Amino acid sequence: MKRCLGAGAVLCAAVFSSPANAQASAEDANKSNNPLNLAPSFNLQDYYTPSLFGVSGQTNDLLLRPTIPVGPVGPIGVPQIFRATVPISTRPDPSGGYNTGLGDINLFDIFLLSQSDVQLGVGPLITLPTATDPSLGTGKWQGGLAAVAVSATPAHLLGALVQWQHSFAGQSGRPTTQSLTAQPFGIFNLPGGWYIRSTAIWTFDLQHGAYYIPVGLGAGKAWKSGSTIYNAFIEPQYSVAHSGVGVPQVTIFAGLNLTFGK
Repeated sequence: MKRCLGAGAVLCAAVFSSPANAQASAEDANKSNNPLNLAPSFNLQDYYTPSLFGVSGQTNDLLLRPTIPVGPVGPIGVPQIFRATVPISTRPDPSGGYNTGLGDINLFDIFLLSQSDVQLGVGPLITLPTATDPSLGTGKWQGGLAAVAVSATPAHLLGALVQWQHSFAGQSGRPTTQSLTAQPFGIFNLPGGWYIRSTAIWTFDLQHGAYYIPVGLGAGKAWKSGSTIYNAFIEPQYSVAHSGVGVPQVTIFAGLNLTFGK
């Protein structure tokens, strides 16, 4: 797990290392934390889970997440937000030790249907069976829908991201998959670009009945350099309800988000 711990340590160290003279406003913090912000971005995020329910071992997911906005095109005539999530994952090997490699890549294309007081986006998603080891992915092509709602004020950013997907092709020897994730998020702004955050993802395995519902509480800071907004954070999370063996009990979520040009 040294590779996983090193990635998490780098992200955690970034949280409180921003230049003191590079302040950002609450508006900048909201832009960097808003999944419906119409600006290109790149996020480096790490989920380190040192404790699992019912089994010994640890897991880690380092996520590389570029986001590209696309102006209104075609008959729909609304902006789109294309996001890719490329995981570098670590899981226990049943024969001992750990497997680390590429996980299943997730892509979604959100159509921004409303830009009023409450922003609303909906669109298709697909997950590709790109994992380099069976323990790191499902072995299945999965398709589904994603929906996002966001309310932003100078005091806070509130909203939720929901994703549903079901397998439709892939390795015949691997089980059918159907999952739902819900990420309610609250960002509460403080002076100087600082903020308090809670953004844990609730995960439901609809095919097999397993689930876990974590609650997180962390802090972060946004700052600007030129036209780029930097945003570093750390958020410990604990699962307050769960069903199933091997689901996360304690997770340390840390990240560095870069928002470009706006």
